[in-house]
Amino acid sequence: MGRVLRADAERSVRAILEAAERVLAEDPGAPMEKIAEAAGLARTTVHRRFANRQALIEALAASAKQQLTDAIDDAHLDTAPPLVALHRATANTLRVKGAWRFTLGNPMAQDGVTEDVWGEINSRSLAFLARAQHEGLLDPAADLEWTRRVYYALISEALHGPGAGEDPDTQNPEAQATRIVDTLLHGAGRHH
Repeated sequence: MGRVLRADAERSVRAILEAAERVLAEDPGAPMEKIAEAAGLARTTVHRRFANRQALIEALAASAKQQLTDAIDDAHLDTAPPLVALHRATANTLRVKGAWRFTLGNPMAQDGVTEDVWGEINSRSLAFLARAQHEGLLDPAADLEWTRRVYYALISEALHGPGAGEDPDTQNPEAQATRIVDTLLHGAGRHH
């Protein structure tokens, strides 16, 4: 009986988090009642799982950050060939950030845990870029911190820039990843 209840509680939490992400992406000030309605649950169920709005936002942040960390892990930054790892990390990041637009872009969802996760992601990104540079994918003189910042900006523009929702490729993380990686590695200059 305990397992059934636990599985039911996990489904409720997942439904609440998914609904909260959708609702808050549309209306960041939406009340808990609207989130409960979108999740198909009673308001009391939402309040039983999350004492208040801040607790819900913190749970959203933790879930999104875990999915982002898992997506980066899936790219095998330490072992896959650098170009393969870069493309995979980019496509995976686009998928996760596209699904968590409110949470991953909302200052309300930032806390100490979130800062630690971003610090770890930044550190891993720089370590990967150093490996890519050492293995010849990046220019030996490239400033890796600048390269990381440009890479992050390309991802952000792909997700949020003007016309991002109009281009059919924006709905395809693989195509967007190819565009981002190509721009990062070759810029907009003429290819010889």
